[in-house]
Amino acid sequence: MRERKNALVLFSKVPEPGLVKTRLTVLKDGIFQPEVASALYHCMLFDVVEIIMAAMDDLEARPASVDPVTGEQVRDTYELIISTTPAPNAEVMRKLFSDAGEWPRPFEVIVDEGASFDDHYNHSFEQAWDRGADCILSMGADMPALTKADIFAGFDALHRLDGVPGGGIVLAPDQEMGVSVIGWTRETDFDHSGVFYNQEGLTVLPAYIHKADGLGLPALYLPPIPDVDTMADLRHNITLVEALNYCAQHDDICPPWRTWDALKQMGWNEVRVMPNVLMDPREHIDKA
Repeated sequence: MRERKNALVLFSKVPEPGLVKTRLTVLKDGIFQPEVASALYHCMLFDVVEIIMAAMDDLEARPASVDPVTGEQVRDTYELIISTTPAPNAEVMRKLFSDAGEWPRPFEVIVDEGASFDDHYNHSFEQAWDRGADCILSMGADMPALTKADIFAGFDALHRLDGVPGGGIVLAPDQEMGVSVIGWTRETDFDHSGVFYNQEGLTVLPAYIHKADGLGLPALYLPPIPDVDTMADLRHNITLVEALNYCAQHDDICPPWRTWDALKQMGWNEVRVMPNVLMDPREHIDKA
C-alpha cells in the first residue's frame, strides 16, 4: 500500500496589534483599534486551525483508495504546517497555541523567508516538499467561513491530479479577484513567483490562471471562500459566521465559534443595510 502524504500549509501571522488586519483599523480605512482587529484575527486563526484539524480527522478516517492507473491501494495521511515570519515569531506562535490548551492534532510551525510575498510563499512550499509532502494545499488564516467541506474538496481535487504527467494546480477564488486556496502536486513545476502584487496590474486569481495557461498545466476550480481584509469583507463574513454557527446545530459542521463569540462581544453580530432603491422595476408584477 502506498502512503500519500498531504500537507496543508497555513500561511499566517502572529496576531500583533498594528501588524495584522490593518485595513480594519483606524490606521487605514477601518474603524477598529489595532488591538481589537488583532484579537479578532486571533479568533479567526484558532477557528481555522480547529476546522482544518476536524477535516483532517475525517479524511484520515476514510478507507484506502485505489490508484486508477496502477491499481495499488493508497492510504492518505495529513499534516498541518503553520508558516509564519519573522523567525522569532515561530516560538511566539507555538506558545500562542500551547497557552490555549490541548489541540486535537499535532502541527508543525515553520518560518518562511524572502524579499517578497511570493518568495515567502515559495519558501513555505519548499519546506513542505522537503518534509515529504506529495500534495500541498495552502490558505490563509483570515477565513472564518471556511468549512470542512472546503478542505475535502481541495484535497479530493489534488488527488485527481496525483499521477497526472506534469501535475496541475487547484485553486479557490476569494471575493475580490484573488485566491483563498491554492495548491498543487509534487510533480507540478509551478510556484508563486510573479503572482502577488503583480506589476502588470493582474490580480492574484488571473495571475495564477495566466501562469498555468502559459505552462499548459491543468487547473481545477474549487468553491469560492471569502476572506477578511476590508470592512466590507467583514460585514459579509459576519452573516456567514452567524449562519455557520446556527447550522452547526443541525449538520456536521465545525463552526467558527470563537469568531462569532468575539463579534457578539464587540456588538458586531448583526448586519443591517439601507433599503435597496436600485432594484429592477416591479410595478408590472407586484399587484395589490
